[in-house]
Amino acid sequence: MSTRLLIADDQEIARLGVRGFVADTEIEVVGEAATVGEALQLAASSSPDVILVSLRLPPQGGFLALEQIKQDHPDVPVIILAEQDHPSHLAQAHRSGAAGLLLKDVDRETLLGKLQAVSSGESLWTRTHRRRVIGVLAVPGSGDKVDVPLTPREGEVLRRMTEGLTNIKIADELGISCETVKEHVQHLLRKIGVSDRTQAAIWAVHSGIV
Repeated sequence: MSTRLLIADDQEIARLGVRGFVADTEIEVVGEAATVGEALQLAASSSPDVILVSLRLPPQGGFLALEQIKQDHPDVPVIILAEQDHPSHLAQAHRSGAAGLLLKDVDRETLLGKLQAVSSGESLWTRTHRRRVIGVLAVPGSGDKVDVPLTPREGEVLRRMTEGLTNIKIADELGISCETVKEHVQHLLRKIGVSDRTQAAIWAVHSGIV
């Protein structure tokens, strides 16, 4: 019996790569989505057994797609695909009900094995992953639901910090200067009471901002 796979990634080359990996296997691609909206629509109409969702799925991001899919289809396992396993990515994926998080440079045999595992009801969260998530929870202040008012621009910068983007990339996406981004980052760190970008990203995850 084949495993029905839905791929949600805005990059066509990434979708084609996954298709190539699963060709001539028991995994059948039943849909491809390039946006969050398409992913939600296909999750409802194509009856997938497993869904791969890119962290950077536009326009709102893969975690929004994950949360909505798990709300509407709680029994369908979702794997987040990311370019790096940033601590805040692991924490948010775990908190939002993902079956696991894989890096986009995963090799074919590993991907096939993980897809088969989650389709059989297994979790991809290893003991090492869980230790890292626990470590995130132990970051000072990360578990406190403190109401810190952020300006719309600060929220935009912080959300991109949780994605692991550099100041240059944040500046490019927001159409502002790198120096302005640096000022926002420093102000954010002082405002929420953390010492670095990683702790800021973790704080954002636990505060429900992202």
